[in-house]
Amino acid sequence: MTGLSELISRAGGVFLLPVAMALVAFILIGAPSSWLTLTVAGLSMGMMIFLMASGLSLVFGLMDVLNFGHSAFISFGAFVAASVLAALGGWLGADSVLLNLLALICALAAALAFGLAGGWFFERVIVKPVYSDHLRQILITMGALIVAEQIILASWGGSPLNVPRPAFLEGSLLIGDASVDLYRLFAFALGALVYVGLHLLLNRTRIGLLIRAGVENREMVEALGFKVDRLFIGVFMVGSALAALGGAMWAGYETLITPSLGAELMVVVFIVVIIGGLGSIQGTLLGAIMVGLADNYVGFLAPKLALASTMILMMLILLWRPSGLAPAVK
Repeated sequence: MTGLSELISRAGGVFLLPVAMALVAFILIGAPSSWLTLTVAGLSMGMMIFLMASGLSLVFGLMDVLNFGHSAFISFGAFVAASVLAALGGWLGADSVLLNLLALICALAAALAFGLAGGWFFERVIVKPVYSDHLRQILITMGALIVAEQIILASWGGSPLNVPRPAFLEGSLLIGDASVDLYRLFAFALGALVYVGLHLLLNRTRIGLLIRAGVENREMVEALGFKVDRLFIGVFMVGSALAALGGAMWAGYETLITPSLGAELMVVVFIVVIIGGLGSIQGTLLGAIMVGLADNYVGFLAPKLALASTMILMMLILLWRPSGLAPAVK
């Protein structure tokens, strides 16, 4: 294991693992067109999972909060966005790309706004009383998730809800013999944009510096006159908003959603955070891309192992690196 770690470090580090996965899959699949389609699908799926998992990584890694209610924001984001898209159905089906884009922006903005407001309420009312007590955090946030599912059932009903897509994102782009879904390309671009924004916020701004300093030495930061509580509330709100945004994008990806959407994705989101390492945006992105690629490649090569692929990947990673691939905190 030590020799393998040194070899990978010299070659470029753990961030080359998705490239290695893609090369191995190319050899096993054989058909370049099928490989390209699966690779784009895996990257887009990984970016959507990154949107959902990045907020949990921030809250879990930086604030030491085990928030099992995080997936409730995924469900709410999906249903809020679906409702807005349904209300703007005329814009979605219009021949104007501008109207299509405006409808999509309105849906994503509504999901983000709900995530910000809901994150503030969740942190102030539910999480704040149980800081520094992981057992109570698990119990109360799991209870909040159950309540959230019941609210969705009461508001939208138990029947699967159809999610329309904007007309300009329907169809596929042909690259040689490969067919690439336009919605997946859009999801990849949005995820990449969010990653760049988070990276710049945490590493190139004063707020990011204060957040990281507050995690390392909260008392010193407060002694300098800064309100660490307000910073952490902001982190929680941003994390919840990202989960809602990821849920909104996943709703368009699936096109048919149920109230159990968040609970179904909760395991995958936690696996991505564990693979990437606590508090690490880069690690979360790496873990999400690897999970997305593994799910698509294994689903094509060995369909019976598709459901277990993420668990197997996590097991292999933790046997090699128990703290994850690129943890920011211990």
